[in-house]
Amino acid sequence: MAKESVLQVRMDAETKEQAEQLYKRLGTTFAEGVRMFARQSIAENAMPFVLRLTNQDMGMRIGAAKGEFTVPDNIDYCNGEIETLFGGGE
Repeated sequence: MAKESVLQVRMDAETKEQAEQLYKRLGTTFAEGVRMFARQSIAENAMPFVLRLTNQDMGMRIGAAKGEFTVPDNIDYCNGEIETLFGGGE
């Protein structure tokens, strides 16, 4: 049997309550939601959601959310191959 460990996270009571109610409506628990988040992060080798920039205050953001990473100039380099692969333009 795998060892288990405990994760403690501090958050405000209102956020915790809202998350617990949401997961309850989804038929699971907040704790299971956190476990799903971790498993999905590992499966995708990334955050399991899209990070995007907004016009909001960037003061408390880090990394990609703060705009520290840029889109490469050749972002469309493989578009032709992608269209061929997925039958685009037909």
